[in-house]
Formats: sequence, C-alpha cells, structure tokens
Amino acid sequence: MNQLTNQQVERFKGAFPSVKENESMVAHTYLKIGGLARLYFIAETGDAVVHAIETALSMQIPWTVIGSGSNLLVSDDGFQGVVIQTGDRTQKINGVSVSAAAGLFTGSLAYATVDAGLIGFEWGAGVPGTIGGATYGDAGCFGGEMQNVVSSVDVYDVINQKRVTFSHAECHFGYRDSRFKHEPLIILSTALTLKMGDVVAARLKISEMTAKRKDSQPQGLFSAGCLFKNFEFTDVSVLEKLQREDEIPETMIKAKRISAGWLVDKLGLKGKTIGKAQVSSIHGNFLLNLGGARAQDVLALSSYVKMKVRDELGILLEDEVQYLGF
Repeated sequence: MNQLTNQQVERFKGAFPSVKENESMVAHTYLKIGGLARLYFIAETGDAVVHAIETALSMQIPWTVIGSGSNLLVSDDGFQGVVIQTGDRTQKINGVSVSAAAGLFTGSLAYATVDAGLIGFEWGAGVPGTIGGATYGDAGCFGGEMQNVVSSVDVYDVINQKRVTFSHAECHFGYRDSRFKHEPLIILSTALTLKMGDVVAARLKISEMTAKRKDSQPQGLFSAGCLFKNFEFTDVSVLEKLQREDEIPETMIKAKRISAGWLVDKLGLKGKTIGKAQVSSIHGNFLLNLGGARAQDVLALSSYVKMKVRDELGILLEDEVQYLGF
C-alpha cells in the first residue's frame, strides 16, 4: 500500500483535529498485535463516522472502520490510511425495543437490558467487542445469536453515500455471517426486540454463563476469541471419516455444526506454538499471544491448523478473525 502524502495527512488533520498520527494498533486490538496506523480517528457519533469516511474518500485516503478490535488481526506493517473507530456508546430502551450505537460494548448492553427487565440478550454478556462488530459477524454464544434479536440495522451505504435502514430480512444473516461482510455497508446502530421477563433469573443466567466462560476459555492472555467458525454441514456423509475415528457428540450432529475447537483438540493441536503464538491448551479454537507475538506468527499457526484439519479430517475451517493491512 502506498504511503500517504504529507498533503493528505495535513488535510485530514485539518478536518479532524483530534486524529492521531502513527498510532500503534497494539493498543487497539485484543491480540495486542499490529503495526502503526498512519492516521487514527475515534468517531464519537454515527455522523462523525460518515463524515470521516466521506472525507477520506474525497482525499483518496484508504480507510477502515473498527469497533474495539476484539476480533481483529493487524499486519505487522500496519495500515497506510485512516483507522476510524466507532466511539458512540449510546443506547435507548423503550419497552421491549432497544437501540444500540455501533460502538456500544455488547456486554454493557446485556446488563442494561436485564436491568430494564428484558430477557433474550443475557448471552451478550459473554461476547467481547461492540454491537457493530457483533451485528456484522452475527456473534453469539451459549445458544444465542444476533440474528435472533435484531429487528433492523442503520448503516452507511458507501457506494451510494447515504444512510439506509435495513430490516431483519434485508440483513441476510447466517451463521457468523451477514450482508455487511460482503457489501460496503458500515453499521452505525442496531435495533433489537427483546421480551419482558424475570430479572432475577436473567441475572443468575448471566452469572452462570460468565462462570462457565471462565472455566472453559483461557484467561489472562491476549486473544481475539474464536479463531475459526464452527463447521456447518447439511449432509451427514461428510462426517463419515470423523465417525470412523471418534464418536461425534450427539449435540453437534443435531445442530449440524461441529465445534472447531473440538476438531483442533481431536488432532492434538492444543498447545501448538509458532513464534510467540500458541493454540490455547484450554480451548482449541483460541489462539493466544504469549507476549511479543507477530502477526506472521498468528498467520503461520492458523495456516498450520487449517492444513492439519483439512488433510487429516477433510474439513476446511473458515476464519472468524478479521484481517487488516495484509
């Protein structure tokens, strides 16, 4: 990627005085990996996100929009453009209708909805990152998914340079997928529809999920959460090779979704290390930065795991982590 000119940098800084230059992305990703962003801007409102994108486009400056960096791997070479972080963390709750800005932390919304007497989003307390990112990737855990609660999404259509609201059906949600992954549409806010329910039971549910998450996932080390999507299948014949070698849990067969962590564990890859990147010894779908890992370490380890699963089990794992600057 070409270097930005001094003129481009100064013009963008003139439009956004709070923009930072040569900002280390280590400070803005859960993996604590990445080179420098030539420009880094925190957009406090949806309008500011739109203004920053339109300005970058007019100045021919490469740009990207991120949330909290919970599911992001940034190149060691950084990003020669402007990184726009969604900083709007506002929310509105009116009866069972909830509106959440893209920059709002998913866990914060989970607790806020329970406090308001609503149920259906307790599982959000276990999802790192922001509502924008969760909507983008149909995040979910403990049986809950964004597609089950989203009613509409407010976006900025980059091609037509206008704000648009998509209904649930227009979002084209799928497992860890949505139209936002495939089209230049920037999520500004998400509307959810929940239900009134038992607050005490909902709080207990959050506590139980939090405890389970601590017991089953690595703590105290840098990670971007699940590295791969779980493997979905429609034809059970694809599992013949797996079934010859081991018994697949009935819950996975019924859900038609095989846990990526289970596959990694099955091949004995927990603890596998390349450089300072390691497959967690606790959860096979978590890749850890042991301290000082480079993006290339993560890519090499990820590629190794995918190759082993493909060659030995005939399954091609898909990335869940997003990449920037490669």
